[in-house]
Amino acid sequence: MAVSHGRVPPRWMFGHAIVLAAAFLLPGLFVLIRTVGLGGDLVETLGDSLGPLGRTILLSTTVSVSAVVVGTGLAWLLVRTDLPGRRVLRVLVVLPLVLPSFVGAAAFLAAVAPGGPVHSVLGVIGVVPPRLSGLLPSWQILTLFTYPYVFLPVAARLLAIPPSLEESARLLGRTGRQAFFEVTLPQLRSAILSGGLLVFLYTVSEFGAVQLLRYDTLTRVIYSSRLSDRPTSFASASILILLAVIVVLVERNVRGSARVNERSERFTPASQPLGRWRAAAFGAVGVVILFGVAVPVSSLTVWAWRGIVGGRVNFSRLVMPAINTAFVGTLTAAVAVAVIVPLAVLVVRYRLRSSSAISAVVIAGFAVPGLVIALSLVSFAVNTPGVGWIYQTLPLLIVAYVIHFGAQAMGAAEDAVRAVPDKLRESSQLLESSALVRARRVDAPLMRPSLLSGGGLVLLSTIKELPATLLLAPIGFRTLATEVWGSYEDGRFAQVGVGGLVLISLSAVLTWFLVLKRSEAVVAA
Repeated sequence: MAVSHGRVPPRWMFGHAIVLAAAFLLPGLFVLIRTVGLGGDLVETLGDSLGPLGRTILLSTTVSVSAVVVGTGLAWLLVRTDLPGRRVLRVLVVLPLVLPSFVGAAAFLAAVAPGGPVHSVLGVIGVVPPRLSGLLPSWQILTLFTYPYVFLPVAARLLAIPPSLEESARLLGRTGRQAFFEVTLPQLRSAILSGGLLVFLYTVSEFGAVQLLRYDTLTRVIYSSRLSDRPTSFASASILILLAVIVVLVERNVRGSARVNERSERFTPASQPLGRWRAAAFGAVGVVILFGVAVPVSSLTVWAWRGIVGGRVNFSRLVMPAINTAFVGTLTAAVAVAVIVPLAVLVVRYRLRSSSAISAVVIAGFAVPGLVIALSLVSFAVNTPGVGWIYQTLPLLIVAYVIHFGAQAMGAAEDAVRAVPDKLRESSQLLESSALVRARRVDAPLMRPSLLSGGGLVLLSTIKELPATLLLAPIGFRTLATEVWGSYEDGRFAQVGVGGLVLISLSAVLTWFLVLKRSEAVVAA
C-alpha cells in the first residue's frame, strides 16, 4: 500500500489521538504513581518475581503460539473450504471466548471430578482422568478460551482477500498447500500478529483460571499482595505493564510495513474442495468444539439441571442482567470501534511516529488487569475536583471497558484501513468532494468486515468482564457476569450453570446477528 509521505493529518484527528493516549495512559500512570508513593522497589520486586515472571512469559508464549495455529486453521477451514455446516460452526467456534476464565476452568475441573460428565464417560472404559493442575492444563484450557482472538480477525481478512490470488497461483503450477503458504498466508500476516498479540496480553493478565489450576504467575503476586503488601502489588503491576509494552513494541517491529492486496472488488469466497481430507478436517473442528464448548457446557448443564430439578433456580433474576449485558456489550463495541478508527487511520495512512507510539499504548492496555483499570478510574473520579459525579455511572463504566478492550479493535481497525487502497481513495476524491459521502460509499463497505470482527471481540470480552463492572457499574446495574460471580461466591452452582448457559446463548445470538451475518452480507453483496 502506498505510503502517505509528507501529508499532514487533520488537526481534529491528531487531537483525538492525544486525548485517547491520555485516557489509555491513566491506568499505567496510576500504577507508577502508587508504586513510587508506596515505596515499592521495582528492582527488588523484579528479583523476587523472576520465577512468576518466567512462568508468565512461558505460559503466554505457548498459549499465543497454539492459539495462532488453531485460530488460523479454523478460519481457513470455515471460510475457504467446502466443509459442511460452516455457517453453524463459525458461530460455535467463537463461543469459548465468552466464558469468564474462572467459570471455564471451574467447569473443566468439575467435568473431570468424580460425578462429572468426563469422569463418568471415561469411567465406563476404566480410565481415570488426570488431575488438572500446573502448566500443561493451563496451556490447554487457555488455548481453548483464547483462539477466537485469532479466528475472528483472520476469518475477516480471508473474507476480504480475492480468491483469484490463489487461483492465479494454482494456474502457475502451485499446489493448494504452496498457494496457501506463498500467497494467502502473507496476506494474513497482520491479522495473525494482532490476534496473537491479544492472546499473549490476555494470558499475561489472566488470574482466575491459573489460580484455580494452581499455576503461579505474576498476576497471582498482584492479587495476593494487593491488601497485605500494596507496594509489592503495585511494583509487580509495573513489571507486568513494562512487559506488555516491550511485547507490543516487538510485535510492531516484526509486523513492519505489512503489505496487503489492494484489489477492492466484492466477491463470494470460493470453496476449496477438501476431498478425502473432509472427514479429518471435520473431526479436527469437532475436537476443538468438543473441548472448547461441549465439555464446559456439559458441566454447566449438569449444575443447571440439578438446580432446576431441586427447585433452586430463580430464572427471573437473569432477565434484567441479560438485557443489561446485551446493551452494554453492544454499546461498548460501537464506542471502541468509533474512537479507535481515527487512530488506525493515523497509523496506516500517515505513518507518524507519535501515532505508532499511541497505538502501542492502546494495545498495551489490554495487559493491565481489569481491577487495576477500575481502581485507577475510581481514584481519578473520587480525587479529581468536579468529576466526582461520574463515579458509578454508565459513561465511566464504558470508558473502563474501552480502555481495557480497545486493543482488540486496534488490529482489526488497522486491517480495515489497509483494505481501502490509496488509488481507490484518490479516485473517489476526484468524483466526490464530500468526505462523509466518500466514507459511506467507498470506505465503509470495504472496512466493515474487519471492523465488525474487531467490534465482535470487544463485545464478547465486555459481556464477561467482572472487576470493572463490580467497581464502576451504577448501583443496581447487574450483568450476567456479576450474577454468575455472585452465585459462584455463594456456592449456588445451579444458578452459575443457568447463568453461564444464558451468557453463552446470548453471545451466540449477538455474534451471529452483529458480526458474522453482517460480514458475510457485505462481502456477498
